[in-house]
Amino acid sequence: MSTTITIFSPELAARFDKLVTAYPVRRSALVPMLLYAQDEVGCLSDAVIEEIAERVQLSPLEVRNVISYYSLLHLKPHGKFHVQVCTNISCMLRGGNELLAHCSQRLGIGHKETTPDGVFSLEEVECIGACCWAPAVQVNYDFHDNLTPEAMDKILDEYRAKAQSAPKADSNGKGV
Repeated sequence: MSTTITIFSPELAARFDKLVTAYPVRRSALVPMLLYAQDEVGCLSDAVIEEIAERVQLSPLEVRNVISYYSLLHLKPHGKFHVQVCTNISCMLRGGNELLAHCSQRLGIGHKETTPDGVFSLEEVECIGACCWAPAVQVNYDFHDNLTPEAMDKILDEYRAKAQSAPKADSNGKGV
């Protein structure tokens, strides 16, 4: 990479340097790099997009086009726990829309909104690939399936408890 200054941690920058050599074409490392960057920084800001574009030898616009395609990639910060409710046909027929409405009511937020405390964000998504186990929800990288409103309440309570038991962050986002 031609840039010596990075916005990422030294560990992630080294991981990126290795990742671009793992594929026959540099651009193939784009989605994994975006996911790793998002996990470290919190969202895909202009600075993140520009640095990753340079690393994979694409334009920032090409990177943004990829980001717009994937629901797991986001330009604005989400809550600590990002709740994605599938409302595609299989989930819809088995209660996905009702589950989304239940989550919205329970969390007090709508589609692509975040709770005031920053713990939860909610998003309606087209498909998370769990049609046989509908209705399904993904929270961050965890799948939950065959859900009812009561089961969803338990899941939300578990994530709320995790948020309350997690160490508080300092101004740099590191645990104290």
